[in-house]
Amino acid sequence: MTSATITSKGQVTIPVDVRNRLGLSTGDRVEFILNEASGHYEVVPATSPVTALKGIIGKPKKAVTIDDMNAAIADQGGSAR
Repeated sequence: MTSATITSKGQVTIPVDVRNRLGLSTGDRVEFILNEASGHYEVVPATSPVTALKGIIGKPKKAVTIDDMNAAIADQGGSAR
């Protein structure tokens, strides 16, 4: 099992073999996710390609015209004051 030591500032150096298996490099972010079933934390890369976001928001049911958008902006702008 690979281990690391926590510094007085709460920092940990992730061992090279773990970084390699996770595909991490300098500047990458990681997430610490609590596994409710086991009570253990999992360390996962927080790097996702932008293409992973495709499809998370559905298409609108009704098409909106530019005039509709401008009207909505004008309505909101007037009520914000």
